[in-house]
Amino acid sequence: MSHTAIMLAIGLALLIGLRLAVSDAARATRLFLWLWLAVSIANLLFGVLAAGYGWGEEAVVWLLVFGVPAAIALATRRVTR
Repeated sequence: MSHTAIMLAIGLALLIGLRLAVSDAARATRLFLWLWLAVSIANLLFGVLAAGYGWGEEAVVWLLVFGVPAAIALATRRVTR
């Protein structure tokens, strides 16, 4: 399994966990977005500084890693209103 797929799975697991743990859906979504932003930026920095990828390469992957779980979080928040 690729690192990107693992990060996407972790993001979705975090989203599901927070939605189950926090009774207010809006609060859970906000909390998820801030936590996932921090985790995804840390992943981006690791890719650039430790793994040796370029900023351009990692920026594209970061958009996917952050964007897909964030979009799902926002979409599910809209549906559950």
